[in-house]
Amino acid sequence: MNDTPVQDRRFRARRQAGRLLSGGRPQTVREALADLAGLADGPLTPDEPVDMYGNGIVRTLERRTAELLGKPDAAYFPTGTMAQQAALKTWADTHGPVVGMHPLAHPERHERRAHQVLSGLRSVPLTGAPRLPTAAELAVLDEPYDVLMLELPLRDAGFLLPDWAELEALYELAERQGRPVHLDGARLWESAPHLGRTLPEVCARAGSVYVSCYKSLGGHSGALVAGEEEFVRRLKVWRHRYGGSLWQQWPAVLSALAGLERELPRLPGYVAHAKVVAAALAEAPGARVHPAPPHTHQFQFWLPHPAELLNEAGLRQAEEQGVALFGGWREPGPQPGLSMTEVTVAADAAGWSAKEVTAALQDFLALL
Repeated sequence: MNDTPVQDRRFRARRQAGRLLSGGRPQTVREALADLAGLADGPLTPDEPVDMYGNGIVRTLERRTAELLGKPDAAYFPTGTMAQQAALKTWADTHGPVVGMHPLAHPERHERRAHQVLSGLRSVPLTGAPRLPTAAELAVLDEPYDVLMLELPLRDAGFLLPDWAELEALYELAERQGRPVHLDGARLWESAPHLGRTLPEVCARAGSVYVSCYKSLGGHSGALVAGEEEFVRRLKVWRHRYGGSLWQQWPAVLSALAGLERELPRLPGYVAHAKVVAAALAEAPGARVHPAPPHTHQFQFWLPHPAELLNEAGLRQAEEQGVALFGGWREPGPQPGLSMTEVTVAADAAGWSAKEVTAALQDFLALL
């Protein structure tokens, strides 16, 4: 039995693999520093003083993001958890502390319920179904709430998105009820193709929009919240209170600007190719892709095997064949006997044909 910690083994296996299907190749600190230094000679030449408490290059990123989302202004945060809390707390100041959100929403599942423990907010579940709520469900909800939060896409349900008519209906209901809409758009950047609208059109009726700088864009860290100028002004007060007014943030901000320059234009291509990859994976015996076809460039892939065996097979395939298909597998899947992994189709997957995916998956399954 291999006693090397699984995380270290996976890092080495993915680095040495000649081909990767899901996600990207992990970097060493030296490589990440070299990439960051290389940005100084590109189109984002930072010939200006380093930022101090949110000026300079930070304001450049804030203005650029606001423009892309069709909003007057935006505020940068070191983490998405802080960004979400600050946005919801800002709405609570004027509308109330009760937030309607999905039980699978990121603040409920991945932020240790910080909005409740630290910020004094309370959440109301919008639906028990593993999808975005419908306007019809919200219209008859028997528990009141002050702010409507929509996660686009809903990651833990399989990176699910509504269609445009469904989203419009939610916006219209919120307007009739006088409730502001906050978009948890950590992965909003890749959602426009499925919705069939531009990012400004998607965000136009939302009072605030949170986006990530590292999910999909490949930045080092960070997040932004965009909205009206007065909202952002009050938002920055809460950013300061939560400890988000850092002395300098230029390395993360520079990598985020590079992501907007390089990765954002590529996302529609990733979304299109994800459908090709997903269809090929779905041909395996007992396999399921969710959703089918994918709504973004990420989706869930389920196989009827124990996660421990699937993880070991993935490591062996990378080490012995130089092919890394998946990240980690986990149980339980959506049904007993199924394990699940999340597939992210990005630059490293672009050269894979459907036939190559099928052949590599057969080799993977042969290792079980």
